Amino acid sequence: MPRRHDIDALRVLAFALLILYHTAMAYVDGWGFHLKSDHTAEWLQWPMLLVNRWRMQLLFLLSGIAIALMRPETRIVRFAVLRSWRLLLPLVFGMWVVVPIQPYCEAVTNGRIEPGFGAFLLRYWQMPAWPQDSFAGWQLRITWNHLWYLAYLWVYTLVLALLMPVLDTAAVHRAVSRFARAPAPLLIGLPSLLSFGWVAWLDPRFPSTNLLFGDWYQHAKYGTVFLAGYLLARATPFWARMVELRRTTLWVAIIAASWYFGIRLLGRVLPDDSVLRQWPDSVWTLQLMASQSLYLWAVLLTLLGWAKVYLDRPFRWLPYCTEAVYPWYILHQSLIIALLFWLKPLHLGPWWEPLLVLAGTVAGCLVLYEGLIRRVGWLRPLFGLRRERLSPMRPAAGGATAGSPGAG
Repeated sequence: MPRRHDIDALRVLAFALLILYHTAMAYVDGWGFHLKSDHTAEWLQWPMLLVNRWRMQLLFLLSGIAIALMRPETRIVRFAVLRSWRLLLPLVFGMWVVVPIQPYCEAVTNGRIEPGFGAFLLRYWQMPAWPQDSFAGWQLRITWNHLWYLAYLWVYTLVLALLMPVLDTAAVHRAVSRFARAPAPLLIGLPSLLSFGWVAWLDPRFPSTNLLFGDWYQHAKYGTVFLAGYLLARATPFWARMVELRRTTLWVAIIAASWYFGIRLLGRVLPDDSVLRQWPDSVWTLQLMASQSLYLWAVLLTLLGWAKVYLDRPFRWLPYCTEAVYPWYILHQSLIIALLFWLKPLHLGPWWEPLLVLAGTVAGCLVLYEGLIRRVGWLRPLFGLRRERLSPMRPAAGGATAGSPGAG
């Protein structure tokens, strides 16, 4: 199967967006984060919501697609072992070495511990009891923060490996092909209806925690797109339909987003004596759930369609970036928190501070990856890379990037 450059490129862009999103989390007013700037802005909620509704689903969708393109069905056990190694080793290393700067900065800012990172790190490695609300995950004595994605992806990958003998049957392939040829309302509507079911049924009962156990709403929404990516990746009619419908899905996404944000805006501007104010809250809640579910799938399908048209080509930068994605993902949030912790007391203002945090994060990821991680053989597996160093212009084997988190 020819290499799918569009999937590699879309993954690189998705993780680049993640860096920008996590930087903005420190500056959006009213949203919790490990460390907040003094220069928060309420208007940031709107573009953040626009991205928040699909950003993680896109990563899990690409993960499922990448696994399918690797064709692991004939070597399931070997696949499961290699995926576990590529996901769990960076997760454990990240939790013990890369992530600790985040709870340290959070706990010092919260006034729960005294400054001194060395002393904190020695204590953190002993997994002691922490003062209440010291940092996110203090109850578990150790935290994975943004690396939760690796833990969830590992679980989904092992479940998928168990299901592969069933998913690879002729009956399943025929069903997927029929769905890929379905009329546009079904192709967009059925997944949206399923997402609506998850958000209406599970979200109120199981609020998102990123703690893996008991996080049933997130498992449903992320597991669904992960499985969908695996099933649809090799269905040739699906990709042809995505290209054909890319303008339609774009318009559906725009309409759904307008519906969603219009309802949120109405809630702010309607006078108290308005007739619409008399409607039951459940009417507005159901509309928000329906519009965000439709928006989610319309955006995902739109991105796949336009990426297939414009990104499925061997860009010179792509092999280098696809290898760099995993280390940059592991490093980026710790750099964001550390830089903000250092810059915040300098009172640089609402423009210079976020610019320096973002620029410093990108520079830090680049320097650490290019100057150290990429060139040191024993460090490479700790950041999810093959031990041997790849040529900058030579892609990893397989239909998608085998070493990136998006590949499972």
